[in-house]
Amino acid sequence: MTYSESISEKLWVWESVEERLRLLRSEQKKVVFTNGCFDILHLGHVDYLMKSADLGDHLIVGINTDASVRKLGKGKSRPIQDQISRATIIASLNFVSAVVLFDQETPYELIKKIQPDVLVKGSDYKPEDIVGYEIVKARGGVVSTIAFLPGFSTSLIEARIRES
Repeated sequence: MTYSESISEKLWVWESVEERLRLLRSEQKKVVFTNGCFDILHLGHVDYLMKSADLGDHLIVGINTDASVRKLGKGKSRPIQDQISRATIIASLNFVSAVVLFDQETPYELIKKIQPDVLVKGSDYKPEDIVGYEIVKARGGVVSTIAFLPGFSTSLIEARIRES
């Protein structure tokens, strides 16, 4: 399999999520889920995603569509990169098993569909305030937070670029 074929395999469409998950579940593997915009991939993202992947066997990353990013109010210049670019870049990371785009403001419906064993967000959240907390806890799963690397954020990078 070529690299481009392997990346294409990781880009799941909404309609195929349940079918693809059946395969992972049949292997008795622990599924980890996290989500975000991942507009400009930086060291903070890579660190966060690696630590998330370490919590299980398969890391599935939900990525906000362009419309969803705009709904979040991250500024009129966002997203900087389109959803296909962002999804493909995240899928190219060897520790990411799959990427799914979602169009809602939150990944609630996607979490309901995936039913992850582990749900992860940044430590700026309290576990019980994380969208999908009750879904994961109801099936005996774990909700974890991971500390961000200080000084790394897309907003900071965007501001530095504009200032230079």
